Amino acid sequence: IRVRPSLNTGTPQIQLSPDPARLAAAGMSMQSFAQAVDIFNDGMRVSQIPIDGELIDLTLAGQQAGKLSVSDLENLPIITPSGEVVSAGQLARINFVSAPQQIRRLDGNQARSLQLRPDESLPLEAAIQKIEQEILPQIAPLAAEKNVQISVRGAASELARTWSAMQTNVLAAIAVIFLLMVILLRSFILPAIILLVIPVASAGGIACLAILNLFIRQPLDMLTMLGFVILTGVVVNNAILMIEQTSLHIREDNMSVDEAILEATSNRIRPIFMSTLTSLFGLIPLVVFPGAGSELYRGIGTVVFGGLALSTVATLFMIPPLLSLARRPLAAASRPTSIDITSD
Repeated sequence: IRVRPSLNTGTPQIQLSPDPARLAAAGMSMQSFAQAVDIFNDGMRVSQIPIDGELIDLTLAGQQAGKLSVSDLENLPIITPSGEVVSAGQLARINFVSAPQQIRRLDGNQARSLQLRPDESLPLEAAIQKIEQEILPQIAPLAAEKNVQISVRGAASELARTWSAMQTNVLAAIAVIFLLMVILLRSFILPAIILLVIPVASAGGIACLAILNLFIRQPLDMLTMLGFVILTGVVVNNAILMIEQTSLHIREDNMSVDEAILEATSNRIRPIFMSTLTSLFGLIPLVVFPGAGSELYRGIGTVVFGGLALSTVATLFMIPPLLSLARRPLAAASRPTSIDITSD
């Protein structure tokens, strides 16, 4: 835990505390008294004047500004609205106090930051959850009594923004894939059938991640979430191949829809399993091999492994029945595009 600015208050400071009753008796306000002291002690900018095309600050200051001692501050002449001259010591108390070495402000309010660095074994998301659920509720009532506001910032706010951006990226990836398939397949129904594989793949990724946590702790961090984004573009390939093969049989071989579905399924089982198995065996080292930094890519490998495995099996059992229900869109998308060229 690190406090910024430091809690060390060993810096001496001269503090002027105006007496409201004496100011009222003299007919002065807090603002006018502060301005008078500021002019004698440090100087105050009252206007800006143009000289040679530049604005120069016009400052009103006493002759001894910046060189006053404590006794000089007490004897500063303050002119009241009635024309009476009184000393600053008659209108305010002057004390020596210990002040912080540095004052930090946010939105005009004095602020102090407690920088917390979690242990390496504790994920950032879990640390933020503990702070918000266990620590803040205990100190929030005391802070409210002292008119103190508490907020979690830094890496915590960056994590929330990253999580929101990741969700947006997943939805954007699905939308782009859908629009691309609508253009290629010339149908809205067939791309919707293909996208049904994505929830199944997500369930497979979550299940595989849960199984991994039984043996090795792997939180659902940002890199692991990236695996779900990768899944959206990978798991739809098998369904696209089956639909394209079915359309090819209908268009080229003049088969019926049912015959084309059966033929495409039997033709594509072997290539689908070959490509999937090679991908799964390539992902195994990411999941099981230990080593420095393995926790960074283990989550991605686990999610893609589980999602790809389950989606492959689900594709063979889901896509053919759904295609048989979508006979008309499939037949319409399988018709060849004809171009009429007429000449005079």
